[in-house]
Amino acid sequence: MTDPLDLAPPTMTPSTGGLWRDALRRQLERLYASPTLYRWSLANPLTRWVTRRRTERLFDLMAGFVHSQVMLGCVRLDLFRLLHQAPADLDTIARRVALPAPALQRLLLSAVALGLLEHRSQGRFGLGPLGVPLATHAGIAQMIEHNQLLYEDMRDPVAFLQNAWQGGMAAYWPYAHDPQAPEHHAQDTFRRYSELMAASQGFVVQEILASYHFNAHQCVLDVGAGKGRFASALAGKAPHLRLQLFDLPPVLALAREALQDPGLSDRLQFHPGSFLHDPLPTGADLITLVRVAHDHPDGVVQQLLGKIHDALPLGGTLLLAEPMAQPDGQPGSPSDAYFHFYLLAMGAGRLRTPDELRRLMEAAGFSHVELVPNAMPIHTRILIGRKSRCLPL
Repeated sequence: MTDPLDLAPPTMTPSTGGLWRDALRRQLERLYASPTLYRWSLANPLTRWVTRRRTERLFDLMAGFVHSQVMLGCVRLDLFRLLHQAPADLDTIARRVALPAPALQRLLLSAVALGLLEHRSQGRFGLGPLGVPLATHAGIAQMIEHNQLLYEDMRDPVAFLQNAWQGGMAAYWPYAHDPQAPEHHAQDTFRRYSELMAASQGFVVQEILASYHFNAHQCVLDVGAGKGRFASALAGKAPHLRLQLFDLPPVLALAREALQDPGLSDRLQFHPGSFLHDPLPTGADLITLVRVAHDHPDGVVQQLLGKIHDALPLGGTLLLAEPMAQPDGQPGSPSDAYFHFYLLAMGAGRLRTPDELRRLMEAAGFSHVELVPNAMPIHTRILIGRKSRCLPL
C-alpha cells in the first residue's frame, strides 16, 4: 500500500460494569473450552440445541467459500432463470447446461441445502426461497459474479492484508485510489463499474425513496451520480423536482446516454467534475451522497462534506445513504465482515458506524443530524443533516 489507511476508532463498551463483564466473559470462555461441559451440554436436552447451533454456525463459517461457489456456479449456468421458467428434472437440466448428470447433481443438491433450489414432484428441481431474487433481480447475479474478484484477491488473506491494493478489485475501481483516474484509464473502465453500480443500486434506491419524503425540496444535486439510476428513480417519484448530477466526466457521459427520456431533459442538469479538485454546483436545497463516502478515506470525506455544506443554502439538507457498520456496543453483523474487506480491496475507503459519519457531518457544519429508520439496513442506512438557518457568529 502506498498510503496509510484510516484507523476506525476503538469500539467503546459501556464503562459501568465493564470490568465485571470482562471477568464474566473470561470465565464463560474457560467453560466453553471444557470437554466436560461440551459432553454435558450434548447430553442435556435443555442445552443440546445451543451447542448444536454454535457448531453449525462455525461449520457455516468454514464452508462459506464453498457456499459462495455453489451460488456462482448456478449463476454461470443460468440455473435460476432456467428454473424460474419451469421446474425440471436432472436429465433435462444436464442436457440444457451440457454437464454430466452425476457432477451436476452435486451442485443441485448443494443448492437445495442452501435454500437456493428445492425439490419438486416427479424428481424435479425448482427455485427455493433464496433463489427467487436471483432469478428476478439481475443486479444480484452481477454482484455474485463480481465478487469473484474479491475472492481471488483474498486467496491468501495474510498476503492480502500486507498489500491489498494490488489485486483485481483495485483495478476494477481505479477512482478509489487514483486521483487522476479520468486521465489514466480508458472509457471502458468507467462504463464497466458504472453499469455494475447501476445494476446493484436498485435495493438502495428503493430504501431511500420509501424512507424519506422529498416533497419539501425543489432541487436535488446527486454527487457521485454514476449512470443516473437514483436520479432517474427520484424523478419518477417526485415529478416536481429539478435534478443536478455531478460525477467524473467519463462517468457523467454515460449518464447522458442513459437518461435520454425527453420528459426528463428539461429537469436535468449535468455537472462534470471531481469533488477532489472542483467546487460543487450551487442551486440545490438537497444534496445526496449515495454509496460514495465509504469509498474514500476520512480526509477526503471530510473535504467533500465541507464542500457540500458550502454549496447548500441556509436550511439546506444533506442525505447520506450507504451500508454502515453496527453501532458501538452492538454485536457485529456478517455484512460488516463483507464490507470491511470489500472496501479494503477496493481502495482507501472503510465501513463506518452511523456515529462516525454523524461526527464527520457535524465537523463540516451540519446540525440536527439524524438516522432515518428504514426497513432493510443491510442494503443501506440513511443519515440526514441540515445546514443551520442561522448565520455563524
